[in-house]
Formats: sequence, structure tokens, C-alpha cells
Amino acid sequence: MTEDPVIDARGLLCPLPVLRLRKLLLDQPPGARVRLWATDAMAQVDVPHFCDTGGHRLVSQSDIGGGVREFTVERGTSAPAAAVAASPPEDV
Repeated sequence: MTEDPVIDARGLLCPLPVLRLRKLLLDQPPGARVRLWATDAMAQVDVPHFCDTGGHRLVSQSDIGGGVREFTVERGTSAPAAAVAASPPEDV
């Protein structure tokens, strides 16, 4: 079994942890999980909001010590694939 990829966003401030999470999730298939380590207190607000608005699922969040919070996010099925999101509209 493959371990979930980890984004180490310790020391990064809003919005960088969520932007890095978004970028990695776009490269994953629906249902894949990604873990995010963040020290920015705003991540506790930003990550759940990102999941709610982006069609992803916040599986868990916990304090792992040293001021680090770990978020596990599952890529949603309704979230656009990276190729689709990066493609120009067909009528261009």
C-alpha cells in the first residue's frame, strides 16, 4: 500500500498551504488522499473552507506536536482534473 503524499507547509503563511494542497490534489485521481502539515493558525479555517468549496473531503485534522497541524484531504470526484482545468475553453 502506498503512503499518502505529504505537503510540508510548515512556516508558510496563508494562502500558500492551501495553494500547495490545491496544486497537488489536481494531479491526483478522485479518491486519492493527501496530507498537509501546516503551522499557520489560519489553515484551520482555510483548509476546511477549501474542501467545502472545492468538492474535496476533509478526512481528518489533528495536532501532531510542535505547533504543527496535520490535515488529510481526499480529492473529490467533482473537482476538475488538472488537464481539464488547464485547458482553454473550446470556443476560443
